[in-house]
Order: sequence, then structure tokens, then C-alpha cells
Amino acid sequence: MPDAPPISLWDDTAEEPPHDRPLAGNTTCDLAIVGGGYTGLSTALHAAERGLSAHVLEARSIGFGGSGRNVGYVNAGLWLPPQDVEAELGAELGRSLVQTLGEMPAYVFELIEKHQIRCEATRRGTIHAAHSPKGLADLARRADGWAALGAPVRLLDAAETADRTGSSGFHGGLLDPRAGTINPMGYARGLARAAMAAGATVSTGVTVTALTNTNGLWQLTTPGGTVTAKTVVLATNAYTDGLWPGLKQTYTTIHFFQLATVPLGHRVADILREGQGLWDTAPIMFALRRDAAGRLVIGSMGTAHGGTSGLSRRWAARRLARLYPDLGPVDFESAWHGQIAMTPDHIFRIHRLADGLYAPIGYNGRGITTGTMFGRALAELLTGASDSSLPIPITAPKPIPFRTLKTGFYHTAFAANQLLKSF
Repeated sequence: MPDAPPISLWDDTAEEPPHDRPLAGNTTCDLAIVGGGYTGLSTALHAAERGLSAHVLEARSIGFGGSGRNVGYVNAGLWLPPQDVEAELGAELGRSLVQTLGEMPAYVFELIEKHQIRCEATRRGTIHAAHSPKGLADLARRADGWAALGAPVRLLDAAETADRTGSSGFHGGLLDPRAGTINPMGYARGLARAAMAAGATVSTGVTVTALTNTNGLWQLTTPGGTVTAKTVVLATNAYTDGLWPGLKQTYTTIHFFQLATVPLGHRVADILREGQGLWDTAPIMFALRRDAAGRLVIGSMGTAHGGTSGLSRRWAARRLARLYPDLGPVDFESAWHGQIAMTPDHIFRIHRLADGLYAPIGYNGRGITTGTMFGRALAELLTGASDSSLPIPITAPKPIPFRTLKTGFYHTAFAANQLLKSF
């Protein structure tokens, strides 16, 4: 059988090798995990380190979903400013959650170092860039919220933002030195390797077709055999299917596309010269970063239309030309998109769907730190910690009204944005 084509630049360039091991026959374990992305692999790693027998079941390949299509930003916090998180969750819980998320980039980089994960880890921060004066005011408010928590974020004026990004197209920016960038597929594969070294089992190409409970044990039916487990974690996030009825209706799906140039060498020496990842404050945001080989990776909300020669390519070329008029024409070598699970309040959820069945979901585009955090928290919960130890309280699933219409609206709006900004 021929090898499958890469799902993203990161799939093609990750130093960590892919893992391919099918499930053969029936097996039992303490913990079965559906989904081989950040959440599932972090759960397996932390559970195995705590003495549980853990088995990951991935329908395609490690990182096939959002993890291998990610932008690769190891960011602190949520989409929302700290003040808004506290307003949504209450002062005590909101502050605790924001502080925990503020610590997660350091924890991710500690895992990378501990397990020697080869993922182009660059810990030089990220820049949230103001696309307008209103965007700068929003960043100033975010900076105030983080400062109240003692976070080392810094508001940049237009001149310093231009110096760091290489573009005069921004009104300012918010530098978060806690954050950084990685090859996201490399991180996913490295987590899988670390989980297996700790004693977990990782099976790929295994689709779970049924999930039932008999006498307090869960049976996960697959074409390759049945896995019986005391506890199950559904770690599928934006790639959730119909395995558990109604779970997919608890979030709205949006897409995020990216294109990567060919390596540009000295031509990009002054673009994000310190290695930060960048995204902006526009309602339809865009992101820009460099990889270790000197490619520019640029993206925005929506799907990749036409690969490296269609609408999305024209959008990317035009955007780069506006930001960096001296860069000149560039060639693009890859284009891809992934799915993001968005919740109405931009705060993720953790559901206990039944006794011994958990589903963290709705990461709102912050999968690297959030997935890693939930994996650690679930492993602690399953080895004796109380529900109160979780970063957010367990809630019941709640379907989003008019979800399909909203998804269609976003898809159309994002495509129109690409079209308008490609001229």
C-alpha cells in the first residue's frame, strides 16, 4: 500500500518518526482513550506514569486531526482576556484557571526537555499584534489583566512591534515571553513515544464503532478486536464523530488553513527575527510564523481553497506583500487546514458522560497547552484526586442551537474574507 500523503507541512518535516501499530485481537486495560492527539497522548503518558494500564485507539495516524494541523503556538491562557474568564466563571475559579493555563507553556517545554521530543521547540514568546487602534486597546486591557496576576507580559508600541515583526503594518502588540512555537506533529509523535516508553499501548488505524457498558466495564468495539476498560476518555475534540450521541453537537466547528512557503533563507532574516509566533486582533484573525528551515507559515480562519495554486494561495501572497513589501514574490510548497471546536463562551468543557466515561472538549484553538493540561488532570483524577482538582468543573453536555447553520455561516464568511483580501 502506498504511503498516505502528508496532512500538513508538520507531518512532512517532523523529526519524530510516525508510529503505526494496529490493534490485533481483544485486550483489557484500566483506561481506554479514543483519539491520538495531544489530549489522548498526554492522558496516556500521565496515566501510565501513575501506574495505570492505558491504551490509545486512533482511527487514522498519530496527530491526524487538529494536533498535526496546528499552527504550533504554545500559548498561555484562553481566547478571552483574564478579566472575561473571571466574569464567566467567577473570580476564584476564573483566576485559578487563568493561572493554571499561564503555567502550562512551561510545563509543555518541560515535557519536551524531559522526553527529548524533537519538535523544533523555540521558547521566545508569541506576539499578539494589533490590527487597529481598537485592537491595541483590547491588548492593553489584556495586559492589565495579566499584570494583575503577575504575568510577565509586555505591551509593545508600534515601533517595537515593527522591529520585532519586521512589518510596520501593526499598531502595537502584546509580547508573552512564557509562550513559544513547536512543530506540532513532532510534539504529538513525541508524546506517543514517551507514553509507550512509560508502558502505555498506542494503536493506530483503529476506528471505535461501538461503546457499551456491561457490569461496570466499558467495551470498545473495533474491526480489529474489542478493548475492555474500567474507564474511557473520549479525546477527539473537534474530530468527534457519532460514537457518543449528542457529543458532537456541543461545539461549533470552524476551520483554520495554513500555507507554507519554500525555505526563504536570508530573505526572511528580519521577519519575526527572534522566532516568535504572531497572530492578530482582527475578528477573522491571521497567524504568521517561521519554521526551523526558514519557511514562512501563514494562515487564517477558513479552509484551504485550491491548494498552493488557488484562492488561499492568492490570499497568502497578497497578505505577505502587504506586510512585507520588500520580500518579493514567494513560492508556496504546501497548504492544509484543520478543524477547531468552538464553544459559545470560548471556554472549554469537561463532561462526565456516564460513570467512568469522560470527554474534554471545545478547546477553541488552544489545543497544545489545553490538551496537555487535561491529560495530566484526568490522570490525577483517575488515580485518586477529587473532581475539585480539575481545572474546570465537570458539566453536562449541552447542544448548541442552530449549530449546523452557524457552521455554514462561518464557512461562507471565511471564504468571502479570503476572496476580498486576495486582490
